Amino acid sequence: MNFLTSKIAEFLLKPIFLKFFLKEIRGLENVPQGNFILACNHQSHLDELCAGAVAVFSKHYNFHFIGQTDRYHGIVKILMYLLYWLTGTLPVNRKDELSKNKIVEKAINVLKKGRVLIIYPEGTRSRDGKLHSTKCGIAKIFLKTGVPILPVAIKGTFELMPAGKIFPKFKKIIKILVGKPLYFQEEFEKGKNLSPESKEYEDLIEKIRKEVEANIQALFLQI
Repeated sequence: MNFLTSKIAEFLLKPIFLKFFLKEIRGLENVPQGNFILACNHQSHLDELCAGAVAVFSKHYNFHFIGQTDRYHGIVKILMYLLYWLTGTLPVNRKDELSKNKIVEKAINVLKKGRVLIIYPEGTRSRDGKLHSTKCGIAKIFLKTGVPILPVAIKGTFELMPAGKIFPKFKKIIKILVGKPLYFQEEFEKGKNLSPESKEYEDLIEKIRKEVEANIQALFLQI
């Protein structure tokens, strides 16, 4: 989202979000002043409001989501693309290897422009309310940019609007906990001198992936 759409969304949605959904948000002091990769668990479409709130409440008005396109068809898909355009969401077809490679390039370009990238490392919404293993995409993006990763845990959205539900319950139970940014400076410097096809580079990706996953899970348990 750009500054204008973020301010409009803040004006229209913030009062509703605070009154009917958000019970607590902690750790905003951990948000970096510069741009970052916001990495959070994903259990509901309400997570977009929660992740966006972390960005907007910390005065980061230029941010982008990554959104899948492979599950929608017909008029729903057209409306989805319109919503993606309005919100600056980067579309990806998770069933297409070319699309998955291109989304990494798009994400890198967004970060190089100094904007915030919001990503769900699990790759899709949880169908059972539990946290699941993260994918390696976030580590690949980090090693190409060096932009810090900000782990965030969200709890309560699954109870209000799990996958398959169109409308949420209005209940003030959502809690958000923002962790400390992960800089991975040693890994970033090491990755500069490695081939992306090398075993050492793959090991770096796996190390970063696991640490991001562990941080989100630890935060989730603290809420």
